[in-house]
Amino acid sequence: MEIFKAEKVVKKFINTLALDQVSISVPKGSIYGLLGPNGAGKTTLIRIINQITAPDQGSLLFNGDKLRPEDIYRIGYLPEERGLYKKMKVGEQALYLAQLKGLSKKEAMSRLKLWFGKFEILDWWNKKIEELSKGMQQKVQFIVTVLHEPELLIFDEPFSGFDPINADMMKKEILALREKGSTIIFSTHNMGSVEELCDHITLIDKGRTLIEGDIKDIRDQYRSDTYEVGFQGEHDKLGKALNNHYQLLETSSEGDLLNAKIKLLHHTTENELLSLLIPAVHIISFNEVYPSMNEIFIRVVKDN
Repeated sequence: MEIFKAEKVVKKFINTLALDQVSISVPKGSIYGLLGPNGAGKTTLIRIINQITAPDQGSLLFNGDKLRPEDIYRIGYLPEERGLYKKMKVGEQALYLAQLKGLSKKEAMSRLKLWFGKFEILDWWNKKIEELSKGMQQKVQFIVTVLHEPELLIFDEPFSGFDPINADMMKKEILALREKGSTIIFSTHNMGSVEELCDHITLIDKGRTLIEGDIKDIRDQYRSDTYEVGFQGEHDKLGKALNNHYQLLETSSEGDLLNAKIKLLHHTTENELLSLLIPAVHIISFNEVYPSMNEIFIRVVKDN
C-alpha cells in the first residue's frame, strides 16, 4: 500500500510550469528517491506534500485518504535550506520545535536527551546555533525532524555539510528509521547515495516525470547487454575469438587476472559469448554490468 500518492499534479508560477502532470506513488516502508537536475520541480513537489503551497490541479492522497492539514503532524521535513534561529540556544530551540510538532515538554525533553546522547552532542545544549558549523547545525535539524516519529520523512539533500564519517552515520540512521517503520522520501543529487539507500525512485525533469518505479526494475530496463569477463590468458586471443556479433569495449589487468568488458550485439546471448571465449582463454568470472543510477540519470535527461 502507498503511504503517499500524487496523481497528475500541475503547478504554475506566473509563466513557469513547475510541475506538468507529475504522478508519484510512495510505498509504505520504502526509501523513495526523488531525483532530477536543478530546477526540475523536486522542491515544488516537496512543498506541495508539506502543504506549504497547493497544486493547481491533481490529487494528493495520504494513507489512501485526501491529504488534510492535520496530516502535517505525521510528516517530518528536513529542507535543503536550513531554518534554525541563529541566536537561540540549541536545546531551547530543539525543545520549542519539538513542541510545535505536538510533543509535550516532558516527552520532548526525554527524546531530545536520547538523540543528543546518540549523536554525542549533549555538550552543545547551551550553545547558540550560530556557534555551530554547518554540519553540526544539520545534526540538530535532523534530530528535530525525526523526533516526533512521523510516518513519512522527507529529506532534501540531507548529507549537505557532512564529512564522509558523519554522512555515513546519517545513512545508518536513515536505514534504522526505515527499519522502525518510517517511510522516507529522499531528494538528492548524489547518485551514490541513491544506489545505497533507495528502493524506488522518480526522476523529474522540466516539471515532468521521466521514469518512476522500483530501482531494480529501472536498472533492468536500461541494461545494455554488457558483460565483464575475468580471465587468464592473452588479451589478443580473447579479441580474436570474438566476431562481429560482439564489441570489445575495454580491457584491463590486475596482476595475473585480466579483465574485459564486452557488449552483445544483434540479439546474441551470453551463452553464445561464453562458447566463443572458453576455447580461447581460461574464464575466472563472468558478470553482467548493470548501469549505475548516475548513468541512467544522465542518459534519460539527455534523451528528453
